[in-house]
Parts: sequence; structure tokens; C-alpha cells
Amino acid sequence: MSDYGHTVHLGIFPTPTSREPARVVRLARLAEEVGLDLVAIQDHPYQPAFLDTWTLLSYLGAVTERIHLAPDVANLPLRPPAVLARAVASLDLLTNGRVALGLGSGAFWDAVVAMGGPRRQPGEAVEALEQAIDVIRELWDPTRRHVRAGGDVYAVDGAKAGPAPAHDVPIWVGAARPRMLRLTGRLADGWLPSASWMRPEGLAAANAVIDEAARAAGRSPAAVRRLYNVDGSFGAGTGFLEGPAEAWVEQLAELAVTEGMGTFILAADDEEKVRRWGEEVARGVRERVAARRGMTDPTGPRPPDRGRIGA
Repeated sequence: MSDYGHTVHLGIFPTPTSREPARVVRLARLAEEVGLDLVAIQDHPYQPAFLDTWTLLSYLGAVTERIHLAPDVANLPLRPPAVLARAVASLDLLTNGRVALGLGSGAFWDAVVAMGGPRRQPGEAVEALEQAIDVIRELWDPTRRHVRAGGDVYAVDGAKAGPAPAHDVPIWVGAARPRMLRLTGRLADGWLPSASWMRPEGLAAANAVIDEAARAAGRSPAAVRRLYNVDGSFGAGTGFLEGPAEAWVEQLAELAVTEGMGTFILAADDEEKVRRWGEEVARGVRERVAARRGMTDPTGPRPPDRGRIGA
């Protein structure tokens, strides 16, 4: 049981359908209106039913003012890390520091190959991700002039560094298996699983792997923010996120203070669901967690939080 002391953030994960491009824009604006922290967009460049993730995030950055934005998670095999680094930094500058980078090693390999990308075995995909993180961070480093980073998969040899992002952009890794969890503990600023494949009862064991790897690398486990993509329905159910808003508040607050989950991102394509998530659940979770931690002000001072959205 762990509480890493992270500020509680809540966001949405709308489907970026290309048939209704205005809908996802409305949902992002509504999320900002009701006080949510983050809009996260899945990244499947091989899916023609979806808008391109980076184009959409850039548009959302222009039509919002406060809310943070992230790919959840960027498809590394189809987004070369050196180019991705400059895209992220550029959007972070344009939005005054409102961008985070969710990053994945890849999935749906037949579709990736059909789009001209590589097919990687699990071990190769992990190695590629580690090299990509190295490349991205080196290109963001304002103290560097020329960058030599990566390895045999992603080699950057003499590229000019920059632009530096507006703030210290966190890299959140989507991970489930032990090797990826260990990489997350060693290198990442956040862990970003989905409840569809990492149920709440599995979080403790996965967090333990991340914590052990972080300590072995000389890092505090609290350096790794724990995020969670979730889904649910407001109603009369009794399962995870299946009942009334008050039940959601209790379940999410419990995950925050016992499993250390600091960010909850709700799959939501309905305006009423987004509104209730922001106005009822988000406020309640923040207050409940503050009470459990013995804080009188849920927006007051907190421990240092490297994996947070903003700097």
C-alpha cells in the first residue's frame, strides 16, 4: 500500500472519431470548463476512422487555454522519436507548457507494418522505447548543442538540439509486463496503464515492480506519477465505476491513497458524462483524498511532484 503524495488530477479520453471532428473539440472545451486537468487522445495512425492524434492535439491546444494535453499513448513505431521530440516541444511552447508525452512501445503490429512501420518482438520493442526516451530527452536539453543519443534502433548522431519545451515535459509510459514496468521505474516520469488490461487488483503488484526498479536506479518511487485510464457508467451497479457518483469518488480516492494512483483519465464521449466527471467526481475525489491525507486545503502545498502535468 503506497501513497506517493501526488496531486490528484482528472482528465478525459474522448474517441477521436473522424466522422464527428467537432464533437471531440466540444468535449475538450467542456472538460476545461468543468475544471478537469487533462485531455488525452489515443494514437492509432493506421486507423482511418480516427483523426490524426498530433494534428488534433495541436488544434485543441489552440482552442483551449488551461487544460493540459497528451497522446495516450504515442505510437512509437510510426512516430520517429527525433521528430516527435520537436513536435512535442513545439506544441508545449505554443500552449505555454501544457503538454505531456504518453509513449508506448507499439501494438497491433500487422497494422503498423501495413503503414510502413517495423514489426518488433517484445524485447526489441522495449529496447527501442528506451533508446527513444534517450533521444527525446537529449534533444529537449537546452544545454546541449549537438546530440548523440539512442542506439542501433534510433541513432541520433550530431543532430542540433532544440527547441527546448516551455516546461519540463513528463514522459509517461504505457506498460504492463515486467520488463516494461522496470523500464518505467528506471526512466519514466509516469506509468500509464488502462483498467481494461490492468484491473485495480493488479495495481499493487505492478507498482511494486516499478518501485523496486526506481530504487535500484537511485530514484524515489514518488518520481513516477501513476496514471490510470478508466471507464464506467453512472447507475445502480456495484462494480468498479458502475454506481452513483459518490461510489466513484470513494473507489478512486481509495486507489489514490492506497495504490498511489494520482491521475484518472475517463473514457467519455458524452457531454453529460464529462460534466458529471468534472463537477461531481473530480471535486469529490480531490476533497476525499485531501481529507484522508489530513490536508485542510485540497489545493494547498504538496510534496515535490516530478511527474505532474505542469512545471
